[in-house]
Amino acid sequence: MKKRVSLKNNSKKRKVNFKFFFFLFIFILFLTITFHYLLSKNININNKILVQYLLQDTSPYMNTKEKTRKMSVVNLLNLNYYAFKEVKKTKKEPKKIEVQQTEPLIYLYNTHQTEEYSNSDMPYSINPTVTINNYIMKEVFEKSNFKTVVEERSIKDILNINHWNYASSYKASRIFLEDIKKTYPSLKYFIDIHRDSLNKDKTSITIQDKKYAKMLFIVGLEHENYQANLNFTEQINNRINELYPGLSKGIYKKSGVGVNGIYNQDFSPATILIEIGGQDNTVEEAMNTSLAVSHIISEVIKQNEG
Repeated sequence: MKKRVSLKNNSKKRKVNFKFFFFLFIFILFLTITFHYLLSKNININNKILVQYLLQDTSPYMNTKEKTRKMSVVNLLNLNYYAFKEVKKTKKEPKKIEVQQTEPLIYLYNTHQTEEYSNSDMPYSINPTVTINNYIMKEVFEKSNFKTVVEERSIKDILNINHWNYASSYKASRIFLEDIKKTYPSLKYFIDIHRDSLNKDKTSITIQDKKYAKMLFIVGLEHENYQANLNFTEQINNRINELYPGLSKGIYKKSGVGVNGIYNQDFSPATILIEIGGQDNTVEEAMNTSLAVSHIISEVIKQNEG
């Protein structure tokens, strides 16, 4: 009788254990599927955070010894952690940039903030936009002792508030220009950064085994002071042609029916519009161009400022 009871109890225990492990297995399977599903979706990382990561010494994009510069899963997870924490804690603290210029001199903005680059070299479908150029250029300008302001407000918000369509984006960025000038009267150089919509064969170049996104300057001729903007743009473009032959596609002067013709360049004698690469260019290519161009712009500004 005791043996029968014991056998029944053991049988019940086996059933309980089987149910426990079965539900545990289902739970683990559910977590695994959910985890991989979330990874397959876009990870929205602010472009400022992305550029701060890319400019680190440990970033594969800054390692010139490697021919293939793609972020590893570990690095991306570190980037993801950095994005959520906003400040990534590392053993080596980055050196603080000491800026002698106390008042801002340069303003970087994007009339078309949502223009994207290719995410082919970015894991987990991170979609970098044209705004990455702002933070790369700011890094260079401030190392040259030119305090720089990057516009982080949304053009889309201005369009929505005023019930304007996308074609009114320059009206929206004009609001930012006028407001920032009131906030920082010292601002003198205004740089609007875009990207082109041509195919990659027309927006890419390799110079000394380094890949770049080609660039183009746009100058509107339909305002009285266009010559000052044109002169400033020519200074930069000429220097680019000297140091990086083929990188610049030149200066496209626009006027006439069906074009803007102003692009807010009547705002100041040094308001320029630069297109860096196209939708098929990678972050690495755009970054290389931004670094090169910002060094040249710094050089021209130093000459102009005496």
